Amino acid sequence: MRFLHTADWHLGRTLGGHSLREDQDHLLGGQFLDMVRDTAPDAVLIAGDVFDRAVPAAEAVELLDDILHRIIIGLRVPVVMIPGNHDEARRLSFGARLLAAGGLHIADSPLGRATTFGDVTVVGCGYASPLMLAQKLGNGAEVADHDAGFGLLAPLLHGLCPAGGRRLLVAHAFVAGGSECESERSLSVGGTGQVGAARFAGFDYVALGHLHRPQTLMGGRLRYSGSPLAYSSSEAGQAKSVTLLELEADGTCRIEELPLSPRRQLRLVSGSFAELREAPAAGRDDFVVLTLTDPRPVPEAQRRLAEVFPHIIGFGYAGQERSAGPLSGPGVRARAIRPIELFAEFHAAMRDTPLPPEARPVLAEAIAAAEAAEA
Repeated sequence: MRFLHTADWHLGRTLGGHSLREDQDHLLGGQFLDMVRDTAPDAVLIAGDVFDRAVPAAEAVELLDDILHRIIIGLRVPVVMIPGNHDEARRLSFGARLLAAGGLHIADSPLGRATTFGDVTVVGCGYASPLMLAQKLGNGAEVADHDAGFGLLAPLLHGLCPAGGRRLLVAHAFVAGGSECESERSLSVGGTGQVGAARFAGFDYVALGHLHRPQTLMGGRLRYSGSPLAYSSSEAGQAKSVTLLELEADGTCRIEELPLSPRRQLRLVSGSFAELREAPAAGRDDFVVLTLTDPRPVPEAQRRLAEVFPHIIGFGYAGQERSAGPLSGPGVRARAIRPIELFAEFHAAMRDTPLPPEARPVLAEAIAAAEAAEA
């Protein structure tokens, strides 16, 4: 059996204030669809973080709809998709029961949804925080952290698979030993978000999402396909790919990385102001993080360099901390953000709507109580 494994599309994401809509469409609606056509897999596996936020922009939803339609209807290849920590499971799984009949299998529950392809059972396990998982399990279950959560989940997930057949799990998690990038949203603090690789024992292959760097664990049976695009400066120059899995009758896994070529690269560029102003034309349209080597700040350097590099996502001077985004620049002091304003920004990013005025007094009271408790 053959499966095409991808994850962490983050549709709707911006990079340094620049929309990635065209870049995502170019890659996922072009090269990726060509891969599906050429490899003719038994199914495509999308291991979470389909969208970049819980309430995605309309154009992100339209892009997903178009890609899935072309895979399932156009190429007649079914898709198994799960929500990640960036997705809101109830929104991502709208119409899941109806869509399954057409070939789109959305595993909205962390307790698992099973889909059979021949004698291979693909179990999709949607992301859930320890608190959400405890609520799903019920019966007063206590879930201390993500590792303990998968310890409770594993028997349930295996219970969805018939005896004797091959088993494939699609999950979204941070497996201990994996290599992180800056662009991943932390699942927790202090290491409590990590899951031990041993929790996945018994599955022939685990198609993972969350970490953006392509990598394998446990001898290749646990695999992160990585994100299709670079989403932070830590991913500059990183080779992106889709994973083609050949699952043999005895459960042996053969993995092949199918390289992706983005419309724009993400590059780290350094040099003096004069050198960067005269940079070669090739690569100017890439996403760039600029580091100036001039001994003193150059007046309006970032604005003037934006005439050469229109997609600046980070800017700074050698030996100094870089500023992020096209609107920041040297000499700009970081502002102290009050907790209530920080939460308001978070609310706007997650819900795509401003924090309601009536919520501010309640929030202010909760913050004051928390600060008093810490004093």
